[in-house]
Formats: sequence, structure tokens, C-alpha cells
Amino acid sequence: MKTDRQLQEDILNELDWEPSVDASRIGVEVSQGVATLSGHVDSYTQKWAAERAAQRVAGIKSVAMDIDVVLPGPHKRDDTEIAKAAADAIDWNVSIPKDTVKLVVEDGWVTLSGDAEWAFIRNAAEASVRHLYGVKGVVNKISIRPRIEPRGVKTKIEAALYRRAHLDAAAITVGVDKGTVTLTGEVDSLAERNTVEWAAWSAPGVQKVVDNLVVA
Repeated sequence: MKTDRQLQEDILNELDWEPSVDASRIGVEVSQGVATLSGHVDSYTQKWAAERAAQRVAGIKSVAMDIDVVLPGPHKRDDTEIAKAAADAIDWNVSIPKDTVKLVVEDGWVTLSGDAEWAFIRNAAEASVRHLYGVKGVVNKISIRPRIEPRGVKTKIEAALYRRAHLDAAAITVGVDKGTVTLTGEVDSLAERNTVEWAAWSAPGVQKVVDNLVVA
């Protein structure tokens, strides 16, 4: 088992390896496997990428983000400009059905709402606005309301997990109650946990995923 110091060094190295992140502006502390990232970055994209980099490190149980987005002068936008750009970005994304997503912008924070049939639509909406100039953060409140009834969800999710060679699918238990999927078991990293959760969301008819997975 890695010590907190080793985990800290691993995250710092992973941040340094990530080309979209200015690692020199980010500090890392680790206590009992919980990582806290602090500092200032120029965009929400960098903050998001830094979080994903920390999650990729095996042994990290959770990540707390204490990073502020401080936009440089040329990248500052008022809320009206951000709202227009965000609406256009969503409208131009072929993965998002028309009139599915509503958005509100306040002090650079974009809040998304609406109903979608699939989780990938909700993720596509967030990805569309994440990289826009002026955005400080994204709150995704889009609900999943599939039109089809969930059938054979447990079998489909388990098959998807077994197709992923880097996962120990036997260590993961999938429970299904109507449209709610509950995941239990152990995974090696937060990145692996995200992969399992995404596999569950990818099954047709899933409305909610309860993630009880533990990072071993």
C-alpha cells in the first residue's frame, strides 16, 4: 500500500505529465488517501483536467478540489456573452437533441437543466460548455428520463464490464431495481470507478446509478 507521501508524488507527477495543466500553479496534499488540490488556474478546463489527473492515480480514494479559476483579462466574458456562446455550443452539438437543455449563467458559472433520455446526452452538454472562454464552473442538473423500460440491464452492464480487460469485473456486484442501478465492490482507482459508473449509465433504461464502489 502506498503512503500518503508516495500518493502525493504520484499526483504531482501525473499533473506534470498532463499537457493541458500548468502543474506549477497547483499544490497537492494527501491525507489517508484523500487528495486535496489547491491553487489557481486560468480556465475551468484546466481545473477539470487536474481533477481527472488526480483520479487516475491508483490508491487515491477521493479528490477535494480547492482550486480557483482566475480568468486572465483577454478571457473574461460577461454572463450574457457566456450564455450566448453556451447556447450556441449546445445547439451545434449533434449529440444533443434540440430543446433538451436549458441553461443559466451567473458569475461565470453555467447551470444546465432539462431532461435527457441517455446519460451521454447530459455529459455531451457539459462537455460543450466546459471549454468556453469565461466559464468558471459547470453545474449539471440534467435529469435522465428514458422512454424505454429497463430490460436485462444487469446482464448488459456485467457484459460491458467483462469486455474491459483492465477491470476485475468479478469484484463488482451490480444490483438493479427498476431504473436504479447499485454498484458495490472494489476498484483500484477513481478512474476505474468512473469507468464502471459510465458502463452502468450506458445501459438502456437506467435513470439513476448509486455508486457504492470502494477504492482499494
